[in-house]
Amino acid sequence: MPASCHHPPVTTNDSAASYDAGLMGAVADLATALRNLIEVTVVTTVGADEVRAAAELVRAATPALGAARRPASQLPSLDDPAAGRRVYNPVSGIGSPLAPPLAIRRVEGGRLGEVTAEATLGVAYEGPPSYLHGGMSALFMDQLLGAAAGAAGLWGMTARLELDYRRPVPLETRLLMRAAVTENTGRKTVLTGTIATAAAAEQTLSKPAGSSCSPGRNSWPPTSDRSPTQPAGTRRPAGPATPPPPRRTDRRSCTLPTVRRVTARNRRRRGPSHPKAACST
Repeated sequence: MPASCHHPPVTTNDSAASYDAGLMGAVADLATALRNLIEVTVVTTVGADEVRAAAELVRAATPALGAARRPASQLPSLDDPAAGRRVYNPVSGIGSPLAPPLAIRRVEGGRLGEVTAEATLGVAYEGPPSYLHGGMSALFMDQLLGAAAGAAGLWGMTARLELDYRRPVPLETRLLMRAAVTENTGRKTVLTGTIATAAAAEQTLSKPAGSSCSPGRNSWPPTSDRSPTQPAGTRRPAGPATPPPPRRTDRRSCTLPTVRRVTARNRRRRGPSHPKAACST
């Protein structure tokens, strides 16, 4: 079943729930090797000949992997969005060399949807020397806020994300990231979080706040041809599709078109030039 909020439509994989464990292990192993290569690439001090030789080795390995590819509109065979499994997610995917990856865990008995993650980030994520790039803080916390919404059963797409950069976030130091739901009104969910070092968990380094909007029925995440509560191998009964809910257009609406209109109006209000704050990276 294609996801109605995507263009082009996203095709799903009915066999994803029972994935190939051997392929999963191989994908994770490759990602770990590439992750290590990326980190070494940005800290190596070897000479030009060694760097060129390494580049040739990487080029030699690429054609074998590229012999068979999926289009962007097709979910990976290892993914199961209904179960929260996105193997190549650039933040938490064990198959992505871009991801640390973050292992996001739910806090039992905590606040609504509260989740945490710990990670030690290397120089590949550097912004100011020896500190985390501010954009990486936003990337990681966008994922964590989304995970908190999902843990509370309030899945939605990010409509707003703000970060208060209080102190630089150090690299090569164990970090603790937290997020939880603070408010839910219909289709709008408000979330907050923190980034701190694991050794000083109460000293906030970055504090994100954001809101997500539920896009309504018949949209992402796709569940193949079954609902999340149906066992694998069963399908929904044949019949007409459930029509989507009517689109609201008032200013209190949580629909993505409304978010885009507000963004465009703000751009016109502040003019063509809106320099980024120098301290935010």
